[in-house]
Amino acid sequence: MEIVSEISCFDGTQGVYRHKSQCCGCNMTFGLFLPGEAKNRSVPILWYLSGLTCTHENAMTKSGIQIWAAKHNVAVAFPDTSPRGSDVPDNGDYDLGQGAGFYLNATQQPWSEHFQMYDYIAEELPSLVFENFAANKNAQGITGHSMGGHGALTIAMKRPSQYQTLSAISPIANPMASDWGQKQFAAYLGSNESNWRDYDASQLMVKRGFHRSILVDYGQDDEFLQLLRPQSLFSGVNGQIPAMTFRVHEGHGHSYFFVMSVIKDHVEHHATTLNSN
Repeated sequence: MEIVSEISCFDGTQGVYRHKSQCCGCNMTFGLFLPGEAKNRSVPILWYLSGLTCTHENAMTKSGIQIWAAKHNVAVAFPDTSPRGSDVPDNGDYDLGQGAGFYLNATQQPWSEHFQMYDYIAEELPSLVFENFAANKNAQGITGHSMGGHGALTIAMKRPSQYQTLSAISPIANPMASDWGQKQFAAYLGSNESNWRDYDASQLMVKRGFHRSILVDYGQDDEFLQLLRPQSLFSGVNGQIPAMTFRVHEGHGHSYFFVMSVIKDHVEHHATTLNSN
């Protein structure tokens, strides 16, 4: 693992690291914020998954999450959204290929060799982080924005023993019924829609649910609501989770201005449980 940079931040350290990923068959870069308390003990960790076109850097520099993570002694990991490199397949559209991994394991060519983002996020990257940093593998939460919210919801519901807490900001809630999903699932997973269901949050809400309460935020003036389909999460709940706090914020859209506005509540949602582990 290569240290790209490390800098002091709110009495902790904001680092950027690069490593060779076996899952994705290329070099992957991620950010990691460690609060000052990590110098003394292992701290809980929150995985933050970003949206379409983002790298590890967007949320790391735009969300303002570090100030709240430092206050609550929580580490925050910022993975990239896809494999990258000259040997990694891409597409001219912003919503397919590099920057648009959708946090799934692709089964179709030319994507399947590199686009194994589900395994990367849920297995390979955590193993690397827990081996090298003072993060507590028994106190993990996951959140994300837009495509990253889709990833957080689907990964956590399939791995409830790994993640103790879950939240999402403006998630793509029903990709099987959206252009942000149908196009990508067909390319990555093939035309058989039965193979798509394990990557659809609304489908998983009915099938699996989650063992703790979930916090979900949307902006009322989000310009992508028709693609995000937030209403589908309501129909999917069906008693499968203890509670879903579903908030709609007047005047807010889809950008990082919205993320900044709600990120304090999301960190506190996770920290309350993770700090008790």
